[in-house]
Order: sequence, then C-alpha cells, then structure tokens
Amino acid sequence: MNDNYVGKPAFSLSLLHPKYWGVWFGFGLLAALVNILPYSMLLRLGRSIGGLVNILGKKRVAIAKRNVELSFPEKTAGEVDQFVQENLKNTGMALIETGIAWFWPTWRFKRRVIEKDTAELRRLRSENKGILFCAVHALNLEITARSLAVLGMPGYGAYRPHSNPAYEFIQYRGRSRNNNKLIYRTDMKRMIKVLKQGELFFYLPDQDYGHHRSVFVPFFSVDETCTTTGTSILAYTSKCTIVPGSGFRNSEGKYELIANKNIEPDYPKKDPTAAAAYMNKFVEEIILRAPEQWLWLHKRYKSLPDKSKTNSRYL
Repeated sequence: MNDNYVGKPAFSLSLLHPKYWGVWFGFGLLAALVNILPYSMLLRLGRSIGGLVNILGKKRVAIAKRNVELSFPEKTAGEVDQFVQENLKNTGMALIETGIAWFWPTWRFKRRVIEKDTAELRRLRSENKGILFCAVHALNLEITARSLAVLGMPGYGAYRPHSNPAYEFIQYRGRSRNNNKLIYRTDMKRMIKVLKQGELFFYLPDQDYGHHRSVFVPFFSVDETCTTTGTSILAYTSKCTIVPGSGFRNSEGKYELIANKNIEPDYPKKDPTAAAAYMNKFVEEIILRAPEQWLWLHKRYKSLPDKSKTNSRYL
C-alpha cells in the first residue's frame, strides 16, 4: 500500500481466497461473541484472556513491569506486580472492546457510553473550531474513538492500513463507524487541512515514535522521554484548539468520556520542547484517571537522546 492510501477499501472476490479464511473466521467469531453474549460475560471473558498474555507474552509482561517501575519508582515490588497483573487483565479485555467498537449496533453501543464532561468540546464544535483532540493509548481506545461519533462529534483519526487486505477491509469499516473518517498517519498536510476546516482530529501524543520530529522531556519520573513534536506542529500551523480527552471503563462497566478543557491559550506551540513537556503533563493527568487501563506493554522509554548509547532501561 502506498503512503497516499486513505480511501475505503472495496470488497472483491479475491478477499475470499483460502489464505484469508483465518482472518474472516477470527473476526467472525469475535463479532458473534460480542453480539450474542451479555456485557457481564464479555467482561469476564476479556479479563480471562489477559491470563494468556501473562503466560504467552513474557517479554511484553517484563516491558510493562519495567515501564511501571520507571514511571512510579515509589511503588514497591509487590505493588508493581499487582498493577501489572491488573493491566494484563485489561489488555485481554481490549480484544473484546475492539469487537464492541467495531461490531455493536449503535443503539447498544450508546448504552455503554457516559458523556461525563464534554461541555467545552461541544461548545468548540458548535463554533466550528478546529479541534486537536489529544487522547492516549488506553486499552479501550477503539471505544473512545467511536464514542465521539456516537455522541454526535465524529472526526478524523490517524491511520495505518494493514498489510493483509482482508484484515484491512474489516478494520477500516470498524474504525469508520458512525461517520468517523481516517487519514494516513504520515499525511500531515491532510491533518492540517481538516483542522483548518473546523474538524475534529483524534491524535495520540503519548508513545515513543523515535527521534524524527521528537524531543526529550519529562514523562512521569523519567526526565528524558522521547516525545513527539507533532502536537505543536499541527497546532501552530492550523491555529486549532487543543482538547485533551479520555475514555475509560468505570467500575460499572460503562465508558466515561471526559474532554473538559481547551489548553490552547496557554500552550507554547512556537517552542516544540516546551510544548511537548506541557502536553506530557496533561497526558499524565489523563492516564492517572485509570492507570491500569493504559498501554504499558509498549516500550515508552526505548529511545535515548544519544542514539549511540545502549538503552539500559530495559536490560
């Protein structure tokens, strides 16, 4: 697939080739399960799947543990282990939540969403302001993205097409439910254009994307954390508003959407380093709303300022 691909993939008979049957069967089973079983059973099933991650994904478990140790050095070894085990259960539930986001009918999906605090977001939408909606890699991220659309605030999301055409056909339709749209993840010009047109763009500034367009600023307890400057580039060039937001599952199994402030007036968008540090404070604030539901299995601290040095953080 080339870098200009953003269109909706069309169905063709080639997608029914036997080499794609595994993909169709897997997603078909997931779609059936999430539509047949009640949510209480889906929650138990998803969290049970997390046990398999603990057994089969030892390297990822070690990464999650190290991330938590680096981020929260005040935690004891026992507290870290307990935290990671809960995170793994939520990781298993992420598969079920993806199925919910992609395959549930809108009427059922909407019953699980709580619009907790979005007055500022709605005000900006009513004024046709371009909105850079800065979320995080919560394990229920797919639900958050669809929740915005279901609540009448569809937008655009950065997107990487899958190399498997059958998977891509299903994934694209899942992520574009309720009028959400997708932009290829490297198409900065298109992102800026939709923001200038007064659209909402769903952006994730919380991972280590490598040295390109990045600076090193504090994140939790790690002083030099590789952080994207994409946020400031988009904000400066489009003159959009900036709203940090999140959607997390509460104790009742409902998904609370919070997007309650526009940080653009005080955001130092002309200074990429200051802007990245400023945004990280809000990213931390979002993650701490439900820290066990964030993607700790990703190597958040993998890049060092000096690329020639060996990263001892994960040794």
